[in-house]
Amino acid sequence: MKIPKTIRRYCKYCRKHTEQKVAQTKKKAPSSLSRGSKYRARLRGRARGVGNLGRYSKPAITKWKRTGAKATKKTDWRYTCNVCKKSSVQRTGIRTKKVEFI
Repeated sequence: MKIPKTIRRYCKYCRKHTEQKVAQTKKKAPSSLSRGSKYRARLRGRARGVGNLGRYSKPAITKWKRTGAKATKKTDWRYTCNVCKKSSVQRTGIRTKKVEFI
């Protein structure tokens, strides 16, 4: 996806529209496990199921398949004002494999 290097948008510090530089940052993961993984691990630890209460009959969490996982991550955009040099807004971007600044 092609995105312009600079965009005219509102700066809340200058309180007017200014040219702002666009930079891409990676989204920071809040935890090592995803929400679905935590949910599955919680169910697994509750000893649900038949037979041996699923304690030893279930495989390790690392062996479970994550069906329906997304192929790409969302990127974050950071806008830096060219006048006051403050990085104002961090907006969640679009799912793309590759981002090119033009």
